[in-house]
Amino acid sequence: MVLGARGEEGRAVNDVIVIGAGFSGLAAARTLVDERGANVLVLEARDRVGGRVFTDTLPDGTWVDLGGQWLGATQDRLAAWLERYKIPTYKSYTQGENLLLWKGARTRYRGTIPKLPLMALLGVGWAQLRLDRMAKKVPLGAPWTAKDAAAWDRTSFGQWMRDNVGNDTARRLLELGMDTVFAENADRYSLLYALFYIHSGKGTDVLLGSDGGAQDTRVDGGMQRLATAMAAGLDVRLSHPVSRVEWTPDGATVRCDVDGHAHTFSSRRVIVTTPPALTREIAFEPALPEARAALHRGMPMGAAGKCIAVYDAPFWRDEGLSGQCVSDEGPCHVTFDSSGPSGRPGVLMGFLEGDEARAMAKLSPDDRRARVLQCFARYFGDKARSPSQYIDKLWEQDPWAKGCYGAFFPPGLMTEHGPALRASVGPLLWAGTETASVWSGYIDGALSSGERAAREARW
Repeated sequence: MVLGARGEEGRAVNDVIVIGAGFSGLAAARTLVDERGANVLVLEARDRVGGRVFTDTLPDGTWVDLGGQWLGATQDRLAAWLERYKIPTYKSYTQGENLLLWKGARTRYRGTIPKLPLMALLGVGWAQLRLDRMAKKVPLGAPWTAKDAAAWDRTSFGQWMRDNVGNDTARRLLELGMDTVFAENADRYSLLYALFYIHSGKGTDVLLGSDGGAQDTRVDGGMQRLATAMAAGLDVRLSHPVSRVEWTPDGATVRCDVDGHAHTFSSRRVIVTTPPALTREIAFEPALPEARAALHRGMPMGAAGKCIAVYDAPFWRDEGLSGQCVSDEGPCHVTFDSSGPSGRPGVLMGFLEGDEARAMAKLSPDDRRARVLQCFARYFGDKARSPSQYIDKLWEQDPWAKGCYGAFFPPGLMTEHGPALRASVGPLLWAGTETASVWSGYIDGALSSGERAAREARW
């Protein structure tokens, strides 16, 4: 059956059913089919592949990435998949100076760290150094086994910053940076989880950086090109949300409700790639072990949104600016130049994070547009008020995501139930970027998690 076909349920037993056609699900299916010749069925709730990666084409033909968009330095799995399909990439635009808008003052700077008073700079540098050193003590495959895991897991990351970063400006700047990395208020996730994430992402400088960092490279035409290429030739059933999984040690029956009709499919193994908050909505019979169920109940999604304004040309470049801005004012505290490789048209992108993203999601589209463009104008001048096109996506509003970038561990959960994160349950295996040990929370982590789950599948 071809991609997107919606025929009657098959009677033959599949080797593997993959739930979810995001990057983890596609990597699992491709690995199983290409390396083992397995009979694989992919069930996807959306009407497209790609999951939390979504490239949209605007009326004038301009493409914009409304979800995950970067290939970061050291993200070897993503680089390998892009190379496999010969998908062209280009460097993120970082030429010129960055902007800092802080307490009403607008300054220009180069590099990752803005120009700040000496004590603030020392505070940020010291905090990053200490976090990186602590993070290296967290085993990537089992962070709950770190020597200080219990104490670190009891403490929120926000509390650690208040206790250890005395300079107010340094702490606020660090909070803004971490909001951009985690898409959540630092009081809601544990220090242990933050340290694992920092280690998984190769350190704070890499996570925050563009050149040589997590925001280093773009895909020409948008990241969804890779998802489309990976899906080609696979048996992917779109608009097939899974509602129930009945399992025994030997296999499983998976139910989808499609247009009011139940469809059931059987397989020897099932790879579940949906994030915990969505997996919680699937009924499992028999019920999952408590530790696994506790992860579904206890790991909420962060909140993130992307706001994109399109201009005839990237006018900020003419002023010697990179398009990157950091501000203590909102709603977009961080911006990037997201133009294509030609630079025409000019595309300016701002992030919404955490509670600010949730608050903006409650506004009308027109009110959001007005607030975002006012924000861009404060940073880049009056030209920013009049884009030719504007679009945003609040991932909390997406019923098949319920947030972005990923799920996180609140204080206390990782040490109590973390070992269940990747542990199989009968014929059920678990993937998704939240289960990755390297680049967890990123596209690269999603891909490696799918590859891992595929190689764990035995029948």
